[in-house]
Amino acid sequence: MIFKQLFEPVSSTYTYLLGCEETGQAVLIDPVVSAMDRDLTLLNDLGLTLAYTVDTHIHADHITAALELKRKAGSRIVAPAFDHLPCTDHAIEEGVPLVVGSISVDPLHTPGHTDGHFSYRFNNCVFTGDALLIDGCGRTDFQNGDARALYHSVHKKLFTLPEDTLVYPGHDYHQRRVSSIGQEMKRNPRLGLDKSMDEFLDIMRNLNLPYPRFIDYAVPGNKLCGVCPSHLPEDLEKYCQQITESTQG
Repeated sequence: MIFKQLFEPVSSTYTYLLGCEETGQAVLIDPVVSAMDRDLTLLNDLGLTLAYTVDTHIHADHITAALELKRKAGSRIVAPAFDHLPCTDHAIEEGVPLVVGSISVDPLHTPGHTDGHFSYRFNNCVFTGDALLIDGCGRTDFQNGDARALYHSVHKKLFTLPEDTLVYPGHDYHQRRVSSIGQEMKRNPRLGLDKSMDEFLDIMRNLNLPYPRFIDYAVPGNKLCGVCPSHLPEDLEKYCQQITESTQG
């Protein structure tokens, strides 16, 4: 099995490549449109054919590369059935694995950051999107977010996994790459350390975060599986401009 963790620096997004050496097929989890050329080059270098792109949720901080990769690589678009996106080729549900050659990915519905958010378990890893970050979690104040639902998702779905399960988040802003379920249970200042529901709700109510600068472009574009606006303000153009290298891999 081939595994690569890739980092897109504008939105600090991690993309994950899973490749089956037997069939030469691959899956990309949370691909970013500005890093699409980098990902296509990597797939070519590894001799892999992209079978599926899989998104954890409708992103507010970047444009998914799902649609453009379908056009360029012939891959199929996978997204949560919950979101009812008409542009998807395969709608994923909890309890129904996504199988690509020797790769079997188990979807876990983990709402809270958004109502349609999914995490994906693969072997001893879980790709948690924005539900669980290293020493944190995604915000819950837009896109039908719900702090109470997020607490339940993490404690009842993610923290019930074996403690040595590796946690690969959707973002990190401090150059950290991987955690574990056990570490997050013990150290996460929002959701670990035996934090109660009431303590978590109080933390999330008082984050006082600014309005996401790209959300008004990203959410409509991602509901179409990855359409970059034709005219962006100059200070936001970098969200759709191509990068060719990844600082991590």
